[in-house]
Amino acid sequence: MKTQLYSFWRSSAAFRVRIALNLKGLNYEVIPVHLLKNGGEQNSLEYSKQNPNNLVPLYADGAHTIHQSLAIMEYLEEIQANPPLLPHSPIDRAWIRSLAMDIAVDIHPIGNLRVLRYLIKTLGVGAEDKDAWSRHWMRLGLSSLEKQLSSDSRVRRFSYGDRPGLFEACLIPQIFNALSANLDMQAYPTLMSIFNECMQLPAFIDASWENQIDAEGSNPAIPPKK
Repeated sequence: MKTQLYSFWRSSAAFRVRIALNLKGLNYEVIPVHLLKNGGEQNSLEYSKQNPNNLVPLYADGAHTIHQSLAIMEYLEEIQANPPLLPHSPIDRAWIRSLAMDIAVDIHPIGNLRVLRYLIKTLGVGAEDKDAWSRHWMRLGLSSLEKQLSSDSRVRRFSYGDRPGLFEACLIPQIFNALSANLDMQAYPTLMSIFNECMQLPAFIDASWENQIDAEGSNPAIPPKK
């Protein structure tokens, strides 16, 4: 039976899950939830009943629903072991999880839509200062990741060897955001090498912004040439 993913084309968290589902080769249906129209469809009474957090993604597997992208990806890993999103050894699994959390827990939430809306509408922050806020936290987080990955022997084509997994599912949406924000990516050669490798693969291409059924406009985060 086909599962359902409540998603918005520009949502980084939903993007992660789309990548993970594609890497696993799982069949799923995308149900668009527009985060901007009519005050945000995620705030509708109907959607709130399913996900009181009023966020995407939401993954529905039969009568069961799961929110939070990392929890969904861990669930996918548990119900279908192959191909794996995580390495075999406990220490390497912990390392990949920590890298993924650097993005999903530290970088992404600070630049999330509802945070930026609060900065503008409630605190009166101007558009330029809001953009500077986003770029600051992205630079800080990406610099840390670059330092960690640039000197680690486990890194080859991807963060762990020659197969993408949980970390890549988190990294690629974040780089899309950085490119869209016109962040200078020259300081992150290791991250961009992994990004370019990923963007050759159908699992990532099919999950990307412009290939979603609810996509609007062209993709400003076009992968740079090697």
